[in-house]
Amino acid sequence: MSSVPALSPAVIIGKLIDSRELQSAFSFIDSHLEEITEEQISICSIPAPPFGEKERAEYLRQRFLGSGLTDAKIDEEGNCVALRKGHSPAPLLVVSAHLDTVFPSGTDVTVQRDGDKLLAPGISDDCCGLAALIAIADALKTSRIETIGSVLFVGTVGEEGEGNLRGARHLLTRGEWANRVDAFLSFDGHGIERITNRALGSRRYRVTLLGTGGHSWTDFGVVNPVHALGGAIARLASYPAPKEPRTTFNVGRIEGGSSINAIPQEAIMDVDLRSADAQELLKLDAFFRRAVREAAENENDGRHNSGPPLELKVELIGERPSGETSAEAPLVRFAWEATRALGAMPSLDQASTDSNIPISFNIPAVTLGAGGTAGNAHSLSEWYDPRGRDLGLKRGLLVILAMVGLKT
Repeated sequence: MSSVPALSPAVIIGKLIDSRELQSAFSFIDSHLEEITEEQISICSIPAPPFGEKERAEYLRQRFLGSGLTDAKIDEEGNCVALRKGHSPAPLLVVSAHLDTVFPSGTDVTVQRDGDKLLAPGISDDCCGLAALIAIADALKTSRIETIGSVLFVGTVGEEGEGNLRGARHLLTRGEWANRVDAFLSFDGHGIERITNRALGSRRYRVTLLGTGGHSWTDFGVVNPVHALGGAIARLASYPAPKEPRTTFNVGRIEGGSSINAIPQEAIMDVDLRSADAQELLKLDAFFRRAVREAAENENDGRHNSGPPLELKVELIGERPSGETSAEAPLVRFAWEATRALGAMPSLDQASTDSNIPISFNIPAVTLGAGGTAGNAHSLSEWYDPRGRDLGLKRGLLVILAMVGLKT
């Protein structure tokens, strides 16, 4: 008996675009763009500093309830999770965006307008992704779209900085949905062309040097933690980071001391190490740890004044796994063909996002932009222009329905 050949991703995307259900959903998006922008402004106006996402998560939960996702709730880690049930529990597709920003508590997140542009810290990264979750849930509800598989909408905590992807980790390893997810799609930031299918690995450290301190004149010669820290930074800066595979390092924060004429008792720095290649990351990591150790030893050996040596503490505060979802995986091919079908030129990309976690567990995952344009991410002058947002939302809908199946 001959089997019917499977349809290609391009044909599947084309059939979805031509369907009555998708045209209805697309019409909803086109007619609600201003409301979606106002939603994004409302989300951004709720502070969500690192480890302080609770209020924004509750807002998202209430909005999910309004989108017909009746079991929306906050999980043990603080993620906002809401299931849209299909006619079958499988496949189960996670569709996510992250709740947190890089900005500390107290940052003014009031959104200003400059023509079409919206200006505020976090307005693009990732308030446009969160707005996309709500818009897509609303479009599915209004268009009465039924799916074969199920969609789990998730606003994750801890994607940025020291959050170390804790929300995505919990979701896939310890939460209610662990070992049940078949694929993972994350909206993070703006744009329509990029398809992030490769996870950029990183290791993040906090280095602490402790000494006895003292007076800059009378106690000169005792070990100085800041001097040692400077030596470690100079050593790291000399590292011959290759351009291919791209490898980077950054000292993002330093602190220590209390006065210009006091020898510090403590010096601290936070360091970010990244590479597109796992082996290069290990080489950089080994060089960094050796550089810190040698800098402390040199400071201890070079001081003539008696007293205890520096105490060195090197703490791993973040580790993001690397990996890849194959370009031939259905999820990536659907994203590629959906991008082309909407008139954009797709490109595969590598970055550090929530998708790092599912990729590390061999769960197909991609991160997509949610449309529009943006700039100055992770700065107080961050901006987002919603023109072109409709293409990002339509692409997201196409990929979601291609993965879980449209019930006709």
